[in-house]
Amino acid sequence: MSTPTHAWQAKLASLLFAVFCFELGAFLVIFPWTSFWDNHYFSWIQPESPEKLAAAQWWREAWLSPAVRGAVSGLGLTNLYIALSSVFGLRRYAPPRPPEEDNPVSIE
Repeated sequence: MSTPTHAWQAKLASLLFAVFCFELGAFLVIFPWTSFWDNHYFSWIQPESPEKLAAAQWWREAWLSPAVRGAVSGLGLTNLYIALSSVFGLRRYAPPRPPEEDNPVSIE
Protein backbone atom coordinates (compact mmCIF):
# COMPACT_ATOMS: atom_id res chain seq x y z
CA MET A 1 0.00 0.00 0.00
CA SER A 2 1.51 3.29 -1.05
CA THR A 3 1.20 6.43 0.98
CA PRO A 4 0.05 9.60 -0.76
CA THR A 5 2.64 12.29 -1.20
CA HIS A 6 1.61 15.89 -0.74
CA ALA A 7 3.20 18.79 -2.46
CA TRP A 8 4.88 21.31 -0.20
CA GLN A 9 2.51 23.96 -1.58
CA ALA A 10 -0.50 22.21 -0.05
CA LYS A 11 1.24 21.96 3.31
CA LEU A 12 2.24 25.62 3.20
CA ALA A 13 -1.26 26.72 2.15
CA SER A 14 -2.80 24.80 5.05
CA LEU A 15 -0.34 26.31 7.51
CA LEU A 16 -0.86 29.84 6.21
CA PHE A 17 -4.63 29.40 6.37
CA ALA A 18 -4.38 28.32 10.01
CA VAL A 19 -2.14 31.30 10.86
CA PHE A 20 -4.46 33.72 9.06
CA CYS A 21 -7.55 32.38 10.86
CA PHE A 22 -5.76 32.56 14.20
CA GLU A 23 -4.64 36.17 13.70
CA LEU A 24 -8.04 37.28 12.45
CA GLY A 25 -9.78 35.48 15.30
CA ALA A 26 -7.50 36.98 17.94
CA PHE A 27 -8.07 40.45 16.48
CA LEU A 28 -11.85 40.05 16.40
CA VAL A 29 -11.97 38.76 19.97
CA ILE A 30 -9.84 41.57 21.43
CA PHE A 31 -10.51 44.68 19.29
CA PRO A 32 -14.21 45.31 20.16
CA TRP A 33 -13.31 45.66 23.83
CA THR A 34 -10.53 48.23 23.37
CA SER A 35 -10.84 52.02 23.28
CA PHE A 36 -10.06 52.01 19.55
CA TRP A 37 -13.51 50.48 18.89
CA ASP A 38 -15.13 53.70 20.12
CA ASN A 39 -13.05 56.02 17.97
CA HIS A 40 -12.70 54.56 14.49
CA TYR A 41 -14.45 55.32 11.21
CA PHE A 42 -17.56 53.17 11.53
CA SER A 43 -18.47 54.50 14.95
CA TRP A 44 -18.54 58.11 13.75
CA ILE A 45 -20.66 58.02 10.59
CA GLN A 46 -21.87 61.56 9.99
CA PRO A 47 -25.38 62.14 8.63
CA GLU A 48 -25.68 63.82 5.24
CA SER A 49 -28.68 65.86 6.32
CA PRO A 50 -30.39 66.83 9.59
CA GLU A 51 -33.20 64.37 8.82
CA LYS A 52 -30.76 61.47 9.09
CA LEU A 53 -29.43 62.53 12.48
CA ALA A 54 -31.66 60.06 14.33
CA ALA A 55 -30.39 57.19 12.18
CA ALA A 56 -26.77 58.21 12.84
CA GLN A 57 -27.41 58.34 16.58
CA TRP A 58 -29.08 54.92 16.46
CA TRP A 59 -26.08 53.55 14.56
CA ARG A 60 -23.65 54.88 17.16
CA GLU A 61 -25.66 53.43 20.04
CA ALA A 62 -25.95 50.06 18.29
CA TRP A 63 -22.25 50.02 17.36
CA LEU A 64 -21.20 50.68 20.95
CA SER A 65 -23.63 48.20 22.51
CA PRO A 66 -22.20 45.14 24.25
CA ALA A 67 -24.35 42.88 22.05
CA VAL A 68 -22.62 44.00 18.85
CA ARG A 69 -19.22 43.77 20.51
CA GLY A 70 -20.07 40.27 21.70
CA ALA A 71 -21.25 39.25 18.23
CA VAL A 72 -17.96 40.41 16.71
CA SER A 73 -16.05 38.58 19.44
CA GLY A 74 -18.14 35.49 18.68
CA LEU A 75 -17.00 35.65 15.07
CA GLY A 76 -13.46 35.84 16.40
CA LEU A 77 -13.99 32.72 18.49
CA THR A 78 -15.30 30.96 15.40
CA ASN A 79 -12.13 31.90 13.55
CA LEU A 80 -10.01 30.61 16.44
CA TYR A 81 -11.90 27.32 16.30
CA ILE A 82 -11.30 27.07 12.54
CA ALA A 83 -7.59 27.77 13.08
CA LEU A 84 -7.35 25.11 15.76
CA SER A 85 -9.11 22.52 13.62
CA SER A 86 -6.83 23.41 10.70
CA VAL A 87 -3.77 22.86 12.88
CA PHE A 88 -5.06 19.42 13.88
CA GLY A 89 -5.85 18.81 10.21
CA LEU A 90 -2.16 19.26 9.38
CA ARG A 91 -1.60 15.80 10.84
CA ARG A 92 -2.81 14.35 7.55
CA TYR A 93 0.53 15.39 6.08
CA ALA A 94 2.52 13.53 8.73
CA PRO A 95 4.10 10.25 7.72
CA PRO A 96 2.19 7.20 8.93
CA ARG A 97 3.38 5.59 12.13
CA PRO A 98 4.87 2.13 11.84
CA PRO A 99 2.58 -0.65 13.06
CA GLU A 100 3.19 -1.80 16.59
CA GLU A 101 4.06 -5.40 17.19
CA ASP A 102 1.43 -7.70 18.63
CA ASN A 103 3.79 -9.35 21.10
CA PRO A 104 5.13 -7.04 23.78
CA VAL A 105 8.76 -7.45 24.66
CA SER A 106 9.17 -9.18 27.98
CA ILE A 107 12.30 -8.91 30.03
CA GLU A 108 13.09 -12.06 31.97
